[in-house]
Amino acid sequence: MDSTGSRLGISLGIIALAAPIVALGLFIGTFAVPVTSAAHSNPLAGLSLYTNPDSTANGAAAAAATADPDSAEAATLARMAEQPAAIWLLPEKYPMDTVQADVAAIVDAAVATGQTPVFVIYGIPDRDCGNFSAGGLSETDYPTWVASIATALTLTPSVVILEPDALSLATECGNVDQRVQQIQQGISTFAPTLATVYLDAGHSDWLDPATAADLLNRAGVQNVRGFATNVSNYNDSAAEQAFGEAVSALTNGAHFIVDTSRNGRGGNGEWCNPTGRALGTTPEATTDGGLRDANLWVKEPGESDGTCNNGPAAGEWWNERALELAAAAGW
Repeated sequence: MDSTGSRLGISLGIIALAAPIVALGLFIGTFAVPVTSAAHSNPLAGLSLYTNPDSTANGAAAAAATADPDSAEAATLARMAEQPAAIWLLPEKYPMDTVQADVAAIVDAAVATGQTPVFVIYGIPDRDCGNFSAGGLSETDYPTWVASIATALTLTPSVVILEPDALSLATECGNVDQRVQQIQQGISTFAPTLATVYLDAGHSDWLDPATAADLLNRAGVQNVRGFATNVSNYNDSAAEQAFGEAVSALTNGAHFIVDTSRNGRGGNGEWCNPTGRALGTTPEATTDGGLRDANLWVKEPGESDGTCNNGPAAGEWWNERALELAAAAGW
C-alpha cells in the first residue's frame, strides 16, 4: 500500500514537469509531419501487457474463489482474470478531477510489474449515439479530460485505443465532421506522449474498407500507429485480417490490432450479447512482421454489451455468459 502511494507521488511529480510538453503538443499536433507506420517495427513486440488487478474479471474470480475455491468455476474465472485486457477510461468511472491521478496510479502499478498498460479512451460527447453505452462528456470538458489522460502517459509507454465506434457510428448519426475533428484533436493531444495510438475502424461486418479508410484518413491515421478492428465484437480473425489488410492498403500501410476477446467462433450477425460465442486467441503481439501488430482483449469478455438477450447493463460483469464463452473455447 505504501509503495503504491510513493510511486503515485513520483509519477505526479513527473507529470507536473511534463504538462508543458502536452500543452505544446496541443498547439503543434495539427502541424505534425505524417509518419508512415509501415516504416517502423512492431512497437508491441516483446511487451508484457498489464493485467489489471481491479478488473471485473479479477473481481469475479475472487468472488468464485471465496465461495468455492476448488470449483471449476473458480479455476476458469481465475484463468480469464490472468489475461491482460484493456482498461476502459470512461468519465463516469474516471472523472475529470481524478482521471490524471487515477491513470498515473495504473501506470505506476504496471511499471512496477514490468508490464505495459492498454487503455481505451471512451468519453466522447454523445457517446454511442445514445445507444446502450450512451454518455460521455460535454464538448467543453472532453478535450480537458483527454489532455489529463495524455499528461499521465507522457513519459511511460502505453497502448491507447481511441474512441471505439466514434468514427463508424458517425456515418449513421450524421456527425462525421464533428467526430473527425474530435479524433484529430485527440491525436494531437497524445502526440507528445509515449503512447502507441490506434484509432477505431469498426469491423468487417460494418463499413466497407473504402468507407472506413476514408474516415481514418480524414481523422489523421497517418499520424498514429494505425487502427483497431472488431472492438467489442465477435467476427473471426480471418475476416478481420482481410478487412484490416484492405483498410491498410487505403491508409498508406497503417498497421492494426484485432480484438480477439470473444471471436473464437466468429459472429452470428448479432453484436449485442449473441449466444453460442467463444473466447478467442489470448492477447499477444504478432511475430510474423505483418500488418497486424497484435491480438488484444480490448473488451473484457465477461462484460455485457447491454440490456439485450437477457444481459445486464453495458459494462457489467455477466458470470453466466463469461463461463459460456470459456466453455465454448474449450477452457
